[in-house]
Amino acid sequence: MKRIFSGAQPTGNLHLGNYLGALRNWTQLQHEYESFFCIVDLHALTQPQNPQSLITKTKELAKLYLAAGIDPTVSTIFIQSDVAEHTELTWLLNCQTRIGELERMTQFKEKGRNTERESTGVGLLDYPVLMAADILLYQTDLVPVGEDQKQHLELTRDLAQRFNRDYGETFRIPEPFIPKAGARIMSLSDPTKKMAKSDVDPSGSIGLLDDADIVTRKFKRAVTDSGTEIKFDNTRPAITNLLTIYALLTNQTNEQVENNFAGKGYGQLKSELSEACIAFLQPFQERFHNITDEHLRDILTGGARRARESASQTLDTVKERLGIVGARGI
Repeated sequence: MKRIFSGAQPTGNLHLGNYLGALRNWTQLQHEYESFFCIVDLHALTQPQNPQSLITKTKELAKLYLAAGIDPTVSTIFIQSDVAEHTELTWLLNCQTRIGELERMTQFKEKGRNTERESTGVGLLDYPVLMAADILLYQTDLVPVGEDQKQHLELTRDLAQRFNRDYGETFRIPEPFIPKAGARIMSLSDPTKKMAKSDVDPSGSIGLLDDADIVTRKFKRAVTDSGTEIKFDNTRPAITNLLTIYALLTNQTNEQVENNFAGKGYGQLKSELSEACIAFLQPFQERFHNITDEHLRDILTGGARRARESASQTLDTVKERLGIVGARGI
C-alpha cells in the first residue's frame, strides 16, 4: 500500500478551512493509503511560542484530528518531537541543501520581509528542510498540501532526487495531492486572502470549536460582493467563497447550491450557511470533548512507536549511504 504523510502546526485555532481543505481529505485518504499524520510542534518553534500554550495547543490539535475522523487503528497519529529521527535527518539533508534554494522560498521571503536579516531565526530559513525530512523519513508517495506549501514539496523532491543521484536509490519521490474543491477556503472578512489560523481578525475564520452564537455572528458579518444574484462567479470572490463552503458542508454540487438559492437574498444565504455549519460542528465538538487525556496519551504513544519503527529504517539507510556508521561500523 502506498503512503501519505501530512501534518499541521499546533498554533492558532484550527478552523473550517483547515477541515474542508485538509482534514476532510485525510479522513478519506486514510482508507486508500498507509497514513502518517503528525502534529509538527518543532515547526512551530520557527516563531516564539509560550511553552504552556504550545503544550495545550498540541493536545488540542491531536484531539481535533481524532474528532475529524482520523482513525488511530488505521492511521499513525504522532507528535513530531517524539520521533528524534526528524531532526537527525534534517541535519543530514541540510548538508545537501543550497542556501540559495532556501532563500528563494516564498514563505521565508514573506515572513522575513519586515525583519532585519541579522535577527531572522535560522529555523525560519531551514523550515523547508525539516519539512523534507518529515516527508522523506516515511518513504512517502503522496503529500496532501495546500498551494502555499507546494514550493516546499518541490524542494523535498529536489533533495530526494539529488541524494538518490549522488548516493544511490534511497528515497521515494513524493507527489502532491491538491484537491480541486475546498483546497483554499477564503477569509470571511477578506475573500482575497486564505482563511488562516494566524489571522489577526478573528471574524475572518470559523473555528472548529466556535459555539453556535459565534458561528452565526461571524457569517452574519461576512463580507459580500456587489449585486444580488447568488451564483458561483470568479469575479465575485466573497459570494463564491460562501457558496463553496455551503456546497462542501452539505455535499451538494454547484448547480444544486445555485438552484437552492435562486431568488433568495444574501441574508437567507448567510442564515442557511450558519445552520449548515452549526449542524456540522455540534457532533464534531461532542467527539472532541469526549476524548480523555489518558486515551489521547495512549494513542500518541503508540503512534510515536510505529512512526519510529518506520523512520529509523530510512535514517539507518541514509547514514550508511553517507558513511555515518558510528562505532558499530568500525
